[in-house]
Amino acid sequence: METLEKIFASKLLKVKAIKLQPTNPFTWASGWKSPFYCDNRKTLSYPGLRSFVKIEISRLILERFPEADAIAGVATGAIPQGAMVADLLNLPFVYVRSKPKDHGLENLIEGELKPNMKVVVVEDLISTGGSSLKAVEAIRNNGCEVIGMVASYTYGFDVAKEAFKAAGVELATLTNYEAVVEEAVRTGYITTDDVDLLHEWRKDPAHWNG
Repeated sequence: METLEKIFASKLLKVKAIKLQPTNPFTWASGWKSPFYCDNRKTLSYPGLRSFVKIEISRLILERFPEADAIAGVATGAIPQGAMVADLLNLPFVYVRSKPKDHGLENLIEGELKPNMKVVVVEDLISTGGSSLKAVEAIRNNGCEVIGMVASYTYGFDVAKEAFKAAGVELATLTNYEAVVEEAVRTGYITTDDVDLLHEWRKDPAHWNG
């Protein structure tokens, strides 16, 4: 059966949003080396795919977090998706910076949240979960309740699962590592040898060196 995870994974592969470079690994913001990179921002350049993301994130919010009062996007990757989703759902929108602006009002949250609002955070990608949960903390410190997070993609690392559990944040995603790898093999995007390397990396990404 075609699931949302597989359908979106296939769409990401078709626009080459998934990059595989085992011999020339990417370096993430966390400092981790990775043979694998998911660039969800490419979806913004394809109107049909952009609409798909907007509609499916909105549907997940309506199904899982129907009591939402506001949508918050995590800067910078999830600002456009978050704004589109908020527009479709006719809800207020804010975005959360990684650090306060160093001039003007020095805002960490851009936009207006009223006290006790129930907020759903929209994120483009979850790796370690660190930056996503910093946004959650900022919203909570602003006197609001984070009732959940919806992301386009997650690597599904144990460190992220544990961090989300500890923070008490429910996460829903459009697709994930397993679905992307499965679709990539099925369509010939990667080989079975590549899968072995990816699984080896995913076991201990913090210490993988290629």
